[in-house]
Amino acid sequence: MTRASQFRLSELLKHAVLLLGALVVLAPFAVMISTSLKSPGEIERGTGGFFGAQAPMVNERCAMANAPRRDDLDAARAADPGLTDARLMEALTAEVREACTTSPIAFNYGSAFSEAPLLRYLLNGVIVTGSIFLLQMIVALPAAYALSKLRFWGRDAVFGMVLFCLLIPVHAIALPIYLGLAKMGLTNTYAALVIPWVISAFGIFLMRQFFMTVPDDLVDAARMDGMSELAIVWRVMLPTAIPALLAFAIFSVVAHWNDYFWPRIVVTGDRSLFTPPLGLREFQAGSDGNLYGPMMATATVIVVPLLVAFLLAQRRFIDGITLSGMK
Repeated sequence: MTRASQFRLSELLKHAVLLLGALVVLAPFAVMISTSLKSPGEIERGTGGFFGAQAPMVNERCAMANAPRRDDLDAARAADPGLTDARLMEALTAEVREACTTSPIAFNYGSAFSEAPLLRYLLNGVIVTGSIFLLQMIVALPAAYALSKLRFWGRDAVFGMVLFCLLIPVHAIALPIYLGLAKMGLTNTYAALVIPWVISAFGIFLMRQFFMTVPDDLVDAARMDGMSELAIVWRVMLPTAIPALLAFAIFSVVAHWNDYFWPRIVVTGDRSLFTPPLGLREFQAGSDGNLYGPMMATATVIVVPLLVAFLLAQRRFIDGITLSGMK
């Protein structure tokens, strides 16, 4: 086997492995989207292909909510006295079921927005993730600048503590944080969703690694111009750190947008504070079972903003990760 053929075989194997990995990652998304397009019967039977047959179906909740009542029967009897009550009830029920007939995709996505205040949950997600990232940036940038460009006693020890904090899982400290918030009366508030994440060890580490790549001459020139250290952070370092900041934004927003663990702990009774993942609970364990179609439709609506944000910031995201790892 020649060297050229060996190279082609190696590249073919690499692409095959990457393709297999992509299929493994994308498979759950494909199942989610496909389930959100099918009727309950197709979901239970596993039929309908990817998009489902889209055959008209009856929204059983709509039919039950609008079932004929005694007043409706009396009005129908007065309009057509020649029919028995059984025939009148059958005709009224048929009218209701016809009015509640819809397509599976309209049922699933319509239920996602009608059965629960999904728009409110999405707004809560934007408020919480936006507030967390803004506060994390306000803390991480000066801290990263001090750990990368300033000389002071114990700097390496402080950076070592930052790295140590990366090793502590949030589940290990969730109970003490919750007890502290409860004693201050902050549970069931936006503050409880935001405050524990204001200081991000990962954000400080990532921004510090990026600032290490910024030439010291740039900082010295800013000092010679009479700028204070804080002014250097916000007027010199921040504009140069946009790629790394966007990379950190993707990590932060995705982590807290999809977080179910912490909101489930601190939001116990106020549904108006539910974040998008908590909104999925609205379709679980109902009296008529789990509504998998609307549940997957809700999950699709929740994921779409993240995908759009990543695609828009993809190039700068990759640049930020690459530059943050440079010496």
